[in-house]
Amino acid sequence: MSFYTSLSGLKGAQTDMSVISNNIANANSIGFKRSKAQFGDIFASSPTQSTKTVAGQGQRLIGITQQFTQGSYETSEKTLDLAIVGEGLFIVKGEPPRNQVTYTRNGAFSPLPDGTVIDSTGQKLQLLPVDAAGNVTDRTLAGAYDFVLPDGAPSDPTASLINVSVDLDGLVTATFANGEDQVLGKVAMATFPAMEGLRPIGDAHWQSTGESGPPTIDAATNGPMGTIRSGTLERSNVDITEELVMLIAAQRNFQANAKAIEGASTLTQTVINMRT
Repeated sequence: MSFYTSLSGLKGAQTDMSVISNNIANANSIGFKRSKAQFGDIFASSPTQSTKTVAGQGQRLIGITQQFTQGSYETSEKTLDLAIVGEGLFIVKGEPPRNQVTYTRNGAFSPLPDGTVIDSTGQKLQLLPVDAAGNVTDRTLAGAYDFVLPDGAPSDPTASLINVSVDLDGLVTATFANGEDQVLGKVAMATFPAMEGLRPIGDAHWQSTGESGPPTIDAATNGPMGTIRSGTLERSNVDITEELVMLIAAQRNFQANAKAIEGASTLTQTVINMRT
């Protein structure tokens, strides 16, 4: 039995090292959120058996949870580099026909030649419609639309676009060569009842699941959405020093379980070789 108990410890330590290694590998990934492996003990006995005479049977992996804590910030020269100070996520949409909606903390956005603003994976950043006072008029995914930079001013198509600004509340304003301003909408954001339930799909993007609950759609500065910083990127929330210490602990745990298996093997071999 000690073989299987120590084997479960080996597997657990290996999983722990894999999770920590992934965190370290993504220390420089924009918007990455570190994960942590959680373990529980295995204990089994019959209803009539005294638990005072039963040893544990090892450990098992309960789950790998993501830590949605704030990452550090890096100043950028690009207006469309956006960072969130709060719990919100940017909403992006994929290409037709699927038009898959995902959520991200990676705010490295850039325009295509046709003016469509996309993230590093090619998905389109979504905006929410606003009225003349800048208030959001539709807080649903159906009401959100693609962020597209206009070619010219509404009153004079020959007046070229010279600047785009994104306020703390996500209000996007385009300024043209003739001095005219045009409000394009507010950056669409989402929060979830259980952020840890989101399904990671890579590149600091997540999908909603039954465990995460339905998204709450709104603009920045509302509830837990937080604020938006233009010209800033959020780095990963990985602390290299902490991860290295945890990696050493996981490695020692692996070695200790390996030694336990070696000891059980030696004991078994001694019993087999016993002569009467």
